[in-house]
Amino acid sequence: MKSRQGFTLVEIMIVVAIIGLLAAIAIPSFVKARREARKRACISNMRQVDGAKEQWAMEENMPATATPTVSDVDPYIKGGTARCLCPADPTQTFVSSYSVRPLGTDPICLVDGSHTL
Repeated sequence: MKSRQGFTLVEIMIVVAIIGLLAAIAIPSFVKARREARKRACISNMRQVDGAKEQWAMEENMPATATPTVSDVDPYIKGGTARCLCPADPTQTFVSSYSVRPLGTDPICLVDGSHTL
């Protein structure tokens, strides 16, 4: 009786095709999940900026139309504005990530328009 050693070329090709198919299905899901995680992190940062604006206005008795600067809100953000960045921002600076805007308006992400409060 002749014993069979190893796998045939067809069997190997089928396994490779199945792995390729699974990768083609999974990779777009990972890309989408990464994009959504970045969006959620950016929105969380904008909430911090908005809260920092409100705290600044209350402590400084500012009128409802005041516009805080980056240095005004910096002490009210955990880790400061240096750590509050949009994850999608290639320059990784606060001023290129967010616009603080006047009180009563939400801060905006300057990197991606879909990141909104």
